[in-house]
Amino acid sequence: MHELYLWPFADAVRAGVGSVMCSYNKINNTYACENSYVLNQLLKNELGFQGFVVSDWGGQHSTGLSAVAGLDMTMPGDGVRNSTYNSYWGGALTEAAITLAVAQFRMDDMAVRIMAAFYKVGRDTKQVDINYSSWTNETIGPQYWHSKTGNTTVNKHVNVQGEHAELIREIGAKSIVLLKNSDNALPLKRPISIAIIGEDAQDNPAGPNACVDRICNTGTLAMGWGSATAEFPYLISPATALEKQGRADRTLFSNVKTNWDLSAARAAARNSSTAIVFVNANSGEGYTTLDGNFGDRKNLTLWNGGDDLVAAVASVNPKTIVVIHSVGPVLIDHIKTHPNISAILWAGLPGQESGNSLVDVLYGAVNPQGRTPFTWGKAAEDWGITTLVNSSTQTPQQDFSEGSFIDYRYFDNKGIEPSFEFGFGLSYTTYSYTNLIVTKQDVGPYVPASGWTTAGPTFGGYNYDFASALQPEGFQAVPGMIYPWIASTDIPDNTGSPDFPYEARNRSAQPILPAGGAPGGNPELYKVVYILTVDVTNSGEVAGTDIPQLYLSLGGPNEPKVVLRGFDEVELEAGETKTVAFNVTYRDLSNWDTEAQDWKITDYPKTAYVGASSRDLRLNMTLHWFPESLCAF
Repeated sequence: MHELYLWPFADAVRAGVGSVMCSYNKINNTYACENSYVLNQLLKNELGFQGFVVSDWGGQHSTGLSAVAGLDMTMPGDGVRNSTYNSYWGGALTEAAITLAVAQFRMDDMAVRIMAAFYKVGRDTKQVDINYSSWTNETIGPQYWHSKTGNTTVNKHVNVQGEHAELIREIGAKSIVLLKNSDNALPLKRPISIAIIGEDAQDNPAGPNACVDRICNTGTLAMGWGSATAEFPYLISPATALEKQGRADRTLFSNVKTNWDLSAARAAARNSSTAIVFVNANSGEGYTTLDGNFGDRKNLTLWNGGDDLVAAVASVNPKTIVVIHSVGPVLIDHIKTHPNISAILWAGLPGQESGNSLVDVLYGAVNPQGRTPFTWGKAAEDWGITTLVNSSTQTPQQDFSEGSFIDYRYFDNKGIEPSFEFGFGLSYTTYSYTNLIVTKQDVGPYVPASGWTTAGPTFGGYNYDFASALQPEGFQAVPGMIYPWIASTDIPDNTGSPDFPYEARNRSAQPILPAGGAPGGNPELYKVVYILTVDVTNSGEVAGTDIPQLYLSLGGPNEPKVVLRGFDEVELEAGETKTVAFNVTYRDLSNWDTEAQDWKITDYPKTAYVGASSRDLRLNMTLHWFPESLCAF
């Protein structure tokens, strides 16, 4: 938990995040949104989270248990249907509060956390009128969508894009990972003719937003599917951008818009000096199925016959370029090793400027700098278990028996050779690393946090009059809206119910956890113990941006071989050298001690590596230290 899954949450809390969401799943057989250990102990106590916890849609399953476990806000509009209040909050929470089944200090804590985030982002002074509806594109519509009441102006069609087009084009180009580039096939230099092949290069004939929540795989893949998708203001397909560039270069184009006509694909590729074949693999939210994939992918192959399409094109054109739009790794070792495939690019899900950002890289306007954020295995079995089959009678269970050995850590631990390792990415230039220097900082030993919190505060008065919580006479309720009013003054006494634990009413001061004491955890963890510097040189002939990476080995027999603990972005002209610095903190050097419930630095030797990927570690140095100088046991 601490060394892997809690790590990024600590960083987010330390950065001042205002809200954290609890999801649908159970953690150790307790729903996440009513898991006091996770929300109260880990998040709010150990990590010192000052904001509010909100449930995901369908993530709340109780009133009392979730309230005392640390849930502060229910997802607006979510709830339990056909109940008195259609919500676990609303009148149900008012009943719990007015009978003291949920203590006043806890109710006040919820309100303070929510309003603290409100003030932090300046909503008290920067209020703006609502000018957008996610339910309709019409200008006039229901203010209250589900009850279809209160017709008003719901969309003012305010253009808030600003410089977004330029920014997403830049991000898209910088994110592209060049996986293969044999004989400097890229960048392209005014090729005589290009065959554009594959559905993934094309526009959706019905428009980029034709499929609700993007639940289709028609045309180029620029966004996954699900309820959190957005409407494209426009979408530049690769074919559109390539043909525009080609007109400027007087390049001849052919365009095969289907994956299934392999004869046409071969003919176009055979008659072109360069063939660019586009393939993809999609996924999305698990409330619907696309091509037999219920949310997550059911395999790691390319969609819509992509593997056969690549093979057909590469069989006739020795300058085949493969562009992959995918949500994660796919099996491409057969593509990597094919002698006629000269270049492979992974372009992820690039958004509305998809084609333009790709052309920027293909033609060298942008030197590729992306690094793959996951490992590409050679076979599905390389990742271990491929499918977790649900029991028909029991809750699905994931025991996380792999520990911290995920992705590259797992491949390293099992000695599995990947197609492309974590952190890998090529460039149109080359980089060298020299002069690694480690400087130990003058810091004292790690000191566990101690002391006590303040008692749970209460603010203002508290009205225990049941009648005052009834809906006011004459109040015009909007159908379907959830209100805090109670339905009746005949409220059951739940103070003895297991759904409202008695001990949760204890507002006394609590001991500060050794690993706690401030947002993000014990401030001692973030003290810099070492500063590493390395010289990075652009040893090629064109300008570029390198991504040097810092990995640490903690030395123990049950440790990952290396763990990424830093990276940087360095812009370099041809022949230029810059010095890059990495900070190494107590936390970076520590393991979680379950007995002490704190971070401890073990006696095993620590080694720092700097390189271009998790397996291209070019420089290393042992971090010489004495345990007694770094740890207060």
